Amino acid sequence: MSARFFGAALLVASTAMLPLNRPPVASTVAAAEQDATTTLDDQVELAVTVYNSDIALVRDVRNLQLARGTSDLHFMDIAATVNPATVHFRSLTEPSRVSVLEQNYEYDLLDPDKLLRKYVGRDLTLIRNRQEGGSTRQEEVKAHLLSYNSAPVWRIGNEIVTGIGADHIRFPALPDTLYSRPTLIWTLENGGAARHRVEASYLAGKLSWNADYVLTVARDDTSADVDGWVTLTNGSGTSFRNARLQLVAGDLNRVRNVLGRMAADSLRAERAPASAPMAQESFSDYHLYTLGRKTTINNSETKQVSMLGGTGVPVQKRYVVEGQAFYYHNATHPGSPIKDVVQVFYQFKNEERTGLGMPMPAGIVRVYQSDSKGGVQFVGEDRIDHTPNDETLNLKIGNAFDVVCERNQIDFQKIAASTYEVEYEVTLRNHKSTAVAVEVNEPIGGTWRMLRSSHEWTKTAAWAAHFSVPVAPDGTATLRYRARVTY
Repeated sequence: MSARFFGAALLVASTAMLPLNRPPVASTVAAAEQDATTTLDDQVELAVTVYNSDIALVRDVRNLQLARGTSDLHFMDIAATVNPATVHFRSLTEPSRVSVLEQNYEYDLLDPDKLLRKYVGRDLTLIRNRQEGGSTRQEEVKAHLLSYNSAPVWRIGNEIVTGIGADHIRFPALPDTLYSRPTLIWTLENGGAARHRVEASYLAGKLSWNADYVLTVARDDTSADVDGWVTLTNGSGTSFRNARLQLVAGDLNRVRNVLGRMAADSLRAERAPASAPMAQESFSDYHLYTLGRKTTINNSETKQVSMLGGTGVPVQKRYVVEGQAFYYHNATHPGSPIKDVVQVFYQFKNEERTGLGMPMPAGIVRVYQSDSKGGVQFVGEDRIDHTPNDETLNLKIGNAFDVVCERNQIDFQKIAASTYEVEYEVTLRNHKSTAVAVEVNEPIGGTWRMLRSSHEWTKTAAWAAHFSVPVAPDGTATLRYRARVTY
């Protein structure tokens, strides 16, 4: 039998034999009597504050027994991505009577391969199944594990053996240095009572959240419903049961490469039942969002909870043409106009009277609209930055299919030293059955003065002019303007 098969057999067999939830065996009976172990069964309060920068603050409160004097406390069921440098432990019952002398973070986790490697230089019992006369009997082989590099090397009797098959392996005990799950170990000095309520807080990685929004626009493009969701991802290595959840939105400054990393398993999506919107408050230079109920965040899970909602929010559909930052000429086909895209936006205001008014964290807004049959179709999406209340949002959903733009420079004259007159023509064709108004934003370089324009215009910046051009259904409109420019 090959060494590779033998290694695989060891892994499967030892997995079946081990009680993985068992805490590490104490080195002495006296230590076992002094040391305490706490798990989720002792937990009475849990709060998780998640930042939108792949980090979370965990506050874990438990009731437990502490021996008087000096003893070790094994604090289990913590996030595998804990940053040990950020851990804070205290007794809430008698803060001044319990002190931490030493702290260790144990993350050498129990698995069959590590267990076998811990037994290099020791004796083990290999169990092999034998078929005899239609029945199966087990054969025990006493073996000494000499080494385990790419594969085990055994001494059986007076022979050195490799590649021997085994159905499972019996281990006499668990090593003290392997742990069934990540564990914080504190050496404590307890000068108070035996019963304490303690709090452990720490920062952990692979916990993140982002905001997702759904904008459902009415058929007439004048109103919409807005739903905001928090999408929370937990790849921290532990579940947070019945936790008080808070979220912090803002650009948090952090020193890079502080937290350890752990590969997340495949995520399963769960949408929690709809609830009342989150409460929010200003917090330092950020915004703090608090879920109004407790929730459970399982490990390797993506969860969504309701954050905000607005009904009948007024929206405006905008068609926008952005001019190029160079003189308009067609180098490929001289004399031919240049085609430009007509961008489509939905605009609405984040204000309280429409059911919104809550500061909206950065995220993706996905836009839907009803078709003629009553079905809802996806029409585009855009990303928004952190948006305070009473600010206006503009969502680009794509480029117009039925509204076409062509532009051409129709005149260029030098009238004095460094002074020129330029004239442009922007043609808009609307193939829709409804009228549209197209916003045309034109860059104009140098020191300029508008000489004439076919449409109303506004100087929006030192180098730009804005025009609003109405176009009839199945119609054409032409914007023509002339400017004098000095460089």
